[in-house]
Amino acid sequence: MSRRAYLATAGTGIAMLAGCSSGGDGAAPEGETATDTPVVTGTPTATPESLSGTLTVATYSSWVEDEGAAGPWLKQTFEERYPDVTVEYVTPDGEVSHYVQRKQQGAPIDADMYVGLNVDQLITADSNLDTDLFDTPQLSNGRNVKDGLRFDPQGRAVPYDTGYISVVFDESEVPRPETFTDLTESEWEDGLLAQNAQTAATGRAFLLWTIKEFGTDGYLDYWRDLQANGVTILDSWTESYSNAYMNGERPMVVSYSTDQVFANRYDYDMTRHQVAALNGQGYANPEGMARFAGSDNSDLAAVFMDFMLTAEAQGEIAVRNVQFPAIPESEAALTEEFQTYAKVPDQPVTFTYDELQGSVEDWVEDWAREIAQ
Repeated sequence: MSRRAYLATAGTGIAMLAGCSSGGDGAAPEGETATDTPVVTGTPTATPESLSGTLTVATYSSWVEDEGAAGPWLKQTFEERYPDVTVEYVTPDGEVSHYVQRKQQGAPIDADMYVGLNVDQLITADSNLDTDLFDTPQLSNGRNVKDGLRFDPQGRAVPYDTGYISVVFDESEVPRPETFTDLTESEWEDGLLAQNAQTAATGRAFLLWTIKEFGTDGYLDYWRDLQANGVTILDSWTESYSNAYMNGERPMVVSYSTDQVFANRYDYDMTRHQVAALNGQGYANPEGMARFAGSDNSDLAAVFMDFMLTAEAQGEIAVRNVQFPAIPESEAALTEEFQTYAKVPDQPVTFTYDELQGSVEDWVEDWAREIAQ
């Protein structure tokens, strides 16, 4: 597999995405084994004449509601390709938990697939159900997903993009934080906005990143130090970034390494959108899609999933969702803006499914008891 070229940015611990016509090397982030996840491939071939019906796709609200979001583009393009198909999005409160509860109650799922699944949600579903909520599709494009992004040992959840959790900061107000310890020092006092690990994906990813850094015996001590230095914890990324940070309430926020793409697109002050990779790292947080077990439209769902892994769709998803694509070859379709401003940490880190299973809920509960309250 060809290798992606990166242009190092001096002093930041972050690399700018450059020369994106080639793919990644498939290396797994620290702690992840690239070869332990099966790649289920097949040939879900279909012609426009052979597919019909309504495909119900469950997802999170911003996938369909944000301006220029990926969801509406995928719906329109897929329906143009398959004129007898209608794609219908649903955004239930509770997201994946909604379907876990319905499965527990023996109620119909009423959706064919889910877009926006992460490893924590998959583990929660597996831990609380006696039967699988999702099944394993056969996808002709599934083999092209970067190995390091695969997070489901059974191959049910298929990654379609990834983000890297980082610290975004205002360089006119605070120095660049280079390490985790910097965030506990006086120069950065009362500076950081973070999210609740119980209610926000970014908050949970940042918590897991601190566990990766300090271990299960040390992460709560680190969070106590953050509290002593005035960290503010809010319930959601929107509340912390879109509201508090963008209103100038704090000079630092836990967010994504792609935030400069967003800032440039909407002409926001780039001074306030500098990206810091603590210890040269970023926490990889891939998003996946999965087909609900027992779907009446299983073939249609597989075709839609395969469509989401085409180079065309991957480029659109990355740009519209402001995340990195899961298929290396699709990086050639990224805009110049994305190639200029999206950044990849020198050292991506993450936890595997096996490392998190049986532990992540306890870690979050201990954190909530000690820190969030």
